[in-house]
Amino acid sequence: MTLPIWITTLDDLHAHYGTPGKPAIAKVTSHLTPAYADFIAASRFCILSTVGPEGTDGSPRGDESPVVMPLDAETLLMPDWKGNERIDSLRNIIRDGRVSLIFLVPGSTTAVRVNGIAKITADADLRARFDRGGTQPRSVIVIRIAEVYSQCARALQRSALWTAPHVANLPTPGQMLQDATAGAINGADYDTERATRAHLGRW
Repeated sequence: MTLPIWITTLDDLHAHYGTPGKPAIAKVTSHLTPAYADFIAASRFCILSTVGPEGTDGSPRGDESPVVMPLDAETLLMPDWKGNERIDSLRNIIRDGRVSLIFLVPGSTTAVRVNGIAKITADADLRARFDRGGTQPRSVIVIRIAEVYSQCARALQRSALWTAPHVANLPTPGQMLQDATAGAINGADYDTERATRAHLGRW
């Protein structure tokens, strides 16, 4: 197999691609405009990307209400609810605060992206903002916005994310775990247990 010719310099990269149109540049702001704020307020799901010494991490974040809460036009609050205790995103943020988020809304082919710097707090007042019947997140990720902008719709249109037929016979989490552990963990048992415990507590 012949190795590909790599693009290794910015000059080569720029020569290979065109110049972005004016809207692609003008849409970027350093704060939440009313329209960006409204879209993010409608989003119950986003991908949080972080970076640390071991590499990068992308974490899905979802909620029954908006997945983040604006503190002001330049700051977003993201609750960290109980999970699997890996805390990959949080460990990364402690060591390198750079984060990126992509917000999605079901049925919309628009995505909104945010780049910024994050910190973690267990401040009682901020945690209380997300109180759910007496249960609060263990911490809150505070994201200072550096850039916010809408994403071209082509990716969601091409993938038909909201309109494509349901994909049948997908591997279950148990099957994935069984493969990853070379059979040391029984996938069927894991799936059965997960079905009874995974959603016992929403938070």
